[in-house]
Parts: sequence; structure tokens; C-alpha cells
Amino acid sequence: MPSAAGPVAVASAGSAAKAAPSPAVGISPELYPTEDDLPYEEEILREPFKLKGWWRYLVARAAAPFAKRAVIYERALKALPGSYKLWHAYLRERLDHARPHPIDHPTYSSLNNTFERALATMHKMPRIWVLYLTSLLDQRLLTRSRRALDRALRALPVTQHDRIWPLYLRLASLPACPVETSLRVFRRYLQFDPSHAEDFINFLISANRWQEAADRLASVLNDDGFRSVKGKTRHQLWLELCEILTKHADEVAGLKVDAILRGGIRKFTDEVGKLWTSLADYYVRRGLFEKARDVFEEGVSSVVTVKEFSVVFEAYTQFEQSMLAAKLEAAEEEGAEDEDEGGGRKNGMDKLSKKFLEDFWLNDEDDTDLRMARFEWLLDRRPELLSSVLLRQNPHNVEEWHRRVKLFEKDPARQVATYVEAVKTVDPMKAVGKPHTLWVAFAKMYEKHNRLDSAEDIFKRATQVNYKAVDHLASIWCEWAEMELRHNNFDKAIELMRQATAEPSVEVKRRAAAEGNEPVQMKVHKSLKLWSFYVDLEESLGTLDSTCAVYERILDLRIATPQIILNYAYLLEEHKYFEDAFKVYERGVKIFKYPHVKAIWVTYLTKFVQRYKRSKLERARELFHEAVQQAPPDEKKPLYLQWAKLEEDYGLAKRAMNVYDEAVRAVPNSEKMVMYEIYIARAAELFGVPRTRQIYEQAIESGLPDRDVLTMCMKFAELERSLGEIDRSRAIYVHASNYADPNNSDFWKKWNDFEIQHGNEDTFREMLRIKRTVAASRSQTHFILPEYLIVAGNRLVTMRTLSCLMRAMMRNRMSKLQRRAFQLLCLASSARELLRARRVAPVPKRMSSWAPLRG
Repeated sequence: MPSAAGPVAVASAGSAAKAAPSPAVGISPELYPTEDDLPYEEEILREPFKLKGWWRYLVARAAAPFAKRAVIYERALKALPGSYKLWHAYLRERLDHARPHPIDHPTYSSLNNTFERALATMHKMPRIWVLYLTSLLDQRLLTRSRRALDRALRALPVTQHDRIWPLYLRLASLPACPVETSLRVFRRYLQFDPSHAEDFINFLISANRWQEAADRLASVLNDDGFRSVKGKTRHQLWLELCEILTKHADEVAGLKVDAILRGGIRKFTDEVGKLWTSLADYYVRRGLFEKARDVFEEGVSSVVTVKEFSVVFEAYTQFEQSMLAAKLEAAEEEGAEDEDEGGGRKNGMDKLSKKFLEDFWLNDEDDTDLRMARFEWLLDRRPELLSSVLLRQNPHNVEEWHRRVKLFEKDPARQVATYVEAVKTVDPMKAVGKPHTLWVAFAKMYEKHNRLDSAEDIFKRATQVNYKAVDHLASIWCEWAEMELRHNNFDKAIELMRQATAEPSVEVKRRAAAEGNEPVQMKVHKSLKLWSFYVDLEESLGTLDSTCAVYERILDLRIATPQIILNYAYLLEEHKYFEDAFKVYERGVKIFKYPHVKAIWVTYLTKFVQRYKRSKLERARELFHEAVQQAPPDEKKPLYLQWAKLEEDYGLAKRAMNVYDEAVRAVPNSEKMVMYEIYIARAAELFGVPRTRQIYEQAIESGLPDRDVLTMCMKFAELERSLGEIDRSRAIYVHASNYADPNNSDFWKKWNDFEIQHGNEDTFREMLRIKRTVAASRSQTHFILPEYLIVAGNRLVTMRTLSCLMRAMMRNRMSKLQRRAFQLLCLASSARELLRARRVAPVPKRMSSWAPLRG
């Protein structure tokens, strides 16, 4: 330590430096002040107790060797022992100076002494403690570090202990630190901050202190206010506790492992499989194999997902397999020992006991066959156990119950038990699938084993169940009746149908309405499926009167379909009751509307015409008239054709033409063309070709699409040409040009061929003019020369103008003949004449009258 006369000695040393005295013994000359240090030495001589001068001195000598800076620091701290800034800078430099050296170097001893001197005045400064403690830990001075840490905790206020405890925990986590010391440190730390219990638990696990780790985990889980600082959920903490309890069952005592794991199973449903296997593993490690087997059985019988079942069942099979393998290995070892001791002398009592007890199976210690049987039985039960899991997910799944029954195909008793459980469990209102199929399959199983009385009892009970849909109950009645038919009990089958279709009494209806929940038994008498089956039975086994009575009952209940009407009419026709059949048709067409009534009308009209032909023609006409009045436009065409056929076969041709004429006006536009073609063909056949002219004119003026009008005109023109009416044919072509596309080569080619064959030069030119007019009228672009290109009196047009016009005409896709004509006009006329030539002629209006054709 420097003496109190430090500044005076330094001053004398400074003056001695000016005289260049010889250096003192034991002090290196390099440490003495130099000429450059004199300003700073003089300043600190004047004000030795001010930090500013000393700090300037240190900053100025930043590049000096550490030994010289250390002398300055020591002198400054002698004058200012309470300066935190000086102590902190000095200690940092000493740390940096000592760091390159090994930890057993004397520099570290000097560093530690300096820290102790600093703490004499800086014991309230946490940074100084942190630097000191970090240095001690780096030096692996465990005892000294522990004592220094205790001193720091005592010296600093409790609000600053959070800066010391991480270093203390670092000491406790060092491999060289004794376990007891670490435990005491962590226990003290939990008193300071209980939220870091997980760090202590992790340390206990790493130190193999399983008992205390389990206790701490249990206490954490029992604390509802605990929040993990590491972000772990209570579920994860539960799994850690379960893992400790199961894997170290012999080292953990005092905890109710079974209760803890079962509580986790009830609370955490997403890891049920893992918890069940952990509980079984716990008993396996304790040597309680039968208890472990019971746990596995309970697990596979209680899990509700296929994933959890797979986990538990896989662990169960591994357990049984390992038990079997262990027994086989033990048997092999015993066999080897018996061979080694075979020649030795055995105890007489052992021989005697073996002689008398060898035939008793309870005395047999070799249970290999039993374990093998257990293993095979477990594997065979897997489909059944998996089915139970799926049914626990949804006990109202009908298809899964059917699959479960198929698992016991070779065991009728198990099938019966499964069906009984199924019909008791499945709620028809919540069922997924058709619950009545369970009852039907149950009854068919008894029928298969010739137990008809039991099957009838099942069906009888099934008819009393309140199903969700009426069709389910109707299916039960139908299946019951079919079973009776298979065993030739025809009368009983009809009686069942009569019973099923009987309408409930008024008293029963009133009672059901008062209860507010009307069962399906109140509605089944209106089931079409039931009545259809009943009608089939009556047609096959009953009389005509009984069958007609059933049909009439169906019509009275207003549940008939078009097919029922047709079947009823066919039945009456088979028995030659034609008028009654037609009455049924009449009732059908009054009940139903289009499109459902279409089949009834077609059948009714066909049967009526076949039956009466021309004898009741007026009645047939009335029926057809009523049919076409009710039919929508899309459905009228076949009715009109059938009506026209009736008139052609049994009536008047004129009436047939009237029907066709009415038909072409009534059908939609998409079918008018076809209808006109039929009309024209029939008119030509019945009245001759000239009669078709009126029809053609009517078709052209009827508002058909342009394409159909053009087609009709071409046919009309061809007809007139075949009759020698060339002028009329040409007039038709002229009229058709209003509907023709300039690019329609078929129309223009036919007209061209027609003029070549029957026309002259004037008519041909007229045809070309009309073609150009149509092309110009369809064009979207009109060309007008700009004024600056028109030159008065000049009969020539510039080549540029001609080329522009030619390109424009090419873009408008004008015909070659028209382009050539335009070129000649351009070369022969002036610009003004050219504009007049290009002026578009008005398009002739469409013919509104056929005077030229009729004249």
C-alpha cells in the first residue's frame, strides 16, 4: 500500500527526474514519470483529491504499459478510495491483463487481492461483485466462490439479489460442485424466487434425485397458481411426472402413482394412450405383471380414438411378447442346468415330491403354453377391440354394429348378444344410418337357423319402435311379410299388410296429439312403399275386387303416383274392364300435372285410339284437345303428331291439316322448322305439291330464325323451279337475299346456277347487284375520300389513294369481282365521280307481301 506521503514523494520524484538521478532500488526506471508526465503530475499535486486530474492522466497514458498504468491507478485510489469509476476501470484492466494467462498464474492471485481491496469500500456496488464472482467462477475456485457469493447476498439489498443468483446457480450447475451443495443452493434460490421451480426439477433429474424431483413436480402440479417461466403447459408437466414415476418406480416412494396417473387420464384426454401405457409400465417395473395386464385390458377397453387404441394395443402386445420370450429363455437356462446336474446325486425328498406332484397341473411351473395362448388370444381380439373403440366414439353408428356382428360369424351366441346390445343402444333419432336394418338382420339370423317364432317376435318388437322416418317402419313390415312369403305363409303375409295399412282410430290419434310427439306408427298407414307391396301381394294372391279395393284406398289417401295409376289401369285392361280403365286414366290426369302426367296422357290416348279407332272419334278429339291444352309448349309436339295420325287414319285429311296448322303455331321456335317440314310432307302427300305453296309462305312469314327462313326459301324456290315457275322462283331468291350472309356460298352458288340455267344477262346483273348491295349493307365501314385529295377537273386519282382504298377493301373481305369493278371505276372517273360510284345504295326492304308470286 502506498504511504501517506505519496504526492510529496511523487513531486520529489518529478524534480529528481529533471536532474536525472539514479533509479531507486526495486523499482523499474520505466515506471517513473517522464518529461511528458510533468503537466499531469503538477495538476494532481495541486488538486490530489479531484477525479478529473487523475482521469486525464490515465486517458493520456492509455498506450502506456499496464504496469505503469497500475502505478497511476494505485496512486489515484490511495487519494480517492471511494471512487467507483476508478475502481471499475482499474478492475476491468486487471481482468483484461490476467485473461491471457492460465488460471494458476500469480496474476490471478493479485487480481483477487485487488477485488478484495475494492470490496472494502465498494461492497454495495453489484457490478463489482459480478466482476469478482465471474472471475472466481472462471478460475474454478468453488469454495472461495461460494463464500464470496454468500458475502454478496449479505452485502447487497434483496432487490439486487437477482443479479447474483444466476451466478450462484451457475456455480451449483458446475460438474465439480458437490450435489449436496447444489441442492442447498437451489433450495435457497426457491425461497427467493419460487417461480423457477422447473430449474430445480431439471437439476434433480440430471442428478438422478428422482424422489425429490417427483415430489417437487407433484407440488407444482397441485399449485393452481403456478405459471411455468419456460412456457410449459400443465399437460407437459404431467407427462414429465408420469415418466419419472414409471421409469423409476423403485426409487420413488410416498406418492400414489396409480391415483396420479388415473387423474391425468381423466383430465388430459389427448394423451390417454401414453398415460395408460405409463401406468402399466409402472407396474411392470415393480414386478406386478398381472396388475400390468389388468391395466392394459382396462386401457384398450376405455380409449375412444383409434390412435390411442393403437398406442395401448401395441404396448400390450409387446408386453405379452416380452413375457413369453422371458419365459422361453428361462426354460432354456433351466434345461441347461438340469443337463449339467444330471449325473449328480439329488435329495431324496425332492425326488419323492417330484414323483407325487408331477401329475398335478397346479404344480407345473412351466406356463409357456398359457402365455402363448394369451398372446394369440390378444392378437385374435384386435378387430373386436377396435370395433369397440369405434362404437365408443359413436354408439349410434349402425354400419359399425353390422361390421361387429360379422366378426362373430362362427359364434351365433355372440352374434345374438351383439344384436341385443345394438338394438338397446342405438337411438333411432340419433342413429347414423338406417336403424331398422339391425332389427331386420337380427330376425334374418333367427330365420337362418329355422327359428321362425323368434324371428316373428323380433319383427313384432321392431314394429313398436319409434323410428325417425316412416320408411324405416314400412321396411320392417315389408321384410316381415317377405319372410312369411318365403315360408309359404301367404295368408299371414296379406294379414300383416292389412294390419300395417290399417288407419289408427280417432281415439288413438287424439291421444297422440295430446302427447305432442306423434310416433311414426300414426303415419305408416300412408306409406307408399307399404301400399305398393300390399298391391303386389293382392295382384299375385288376391282377387280382382280385393286388388281394386286396395288401389281405391290408395287413391283415397292421395298417395298415388303416375305408376300406380298406370298399374291400376293395366290391371283393369287385363280383365277386360276397359271403360273402368279409362276412368282411372281420367282420374290420373286430373290428379297430376306436367311433367308427371305426361306418361298417363300418352298411354291413355294410345290405349283409347287402339280400343275405339273411328267409333268414338269425337271423344278422342276432345281428349287430344284437352291434352294439348294442358301440355307445356315443349311437350306438345308428340301429342299433335299423334292427333294428326288419328285424323289421317280414321278422320278427315282436312282436319289433319288443321291439326298440323295448329301445331306449327303452338310448338316452340326451336321445333317449328321440323314441324313445318312434316306439315309440308303430309300436305304434299295428301293434297299434292301446289297445296304446299301456302304452307311455305306461312312458314317464311311465321317468324322463324333467319337461318331457317333461308332454308325454307331455298326449298320453296326449288319447288317453284320444278313446277316451271321461273319468275316465282327468282322472286323467292330475291326475297331470300334479305336473310343471306354474303359469305354463305351455298345460297349464292345455287342462285348463280339458277340464273346460268334459266336467266339472261339482265337477270344475272341484277343478281350481282343485289349481292353487292347485301355485302355493302352488312359491312361496318364506309370509305369517303378526304377533301384535299379531290381536285376539280382532274380525272386522275393519285396512286396512294388507290392503294389505300384497295387495302381497305381487302380488309372488308369484298369479292374479287367487286374489287375489279371498283378498280375500273377509279381509273375511269374523277374523284367526285368516284365518290358518287361508291355511294352505298339503299338496301331493299324485306317483302311484306307475296303479290308477285300470287299474281
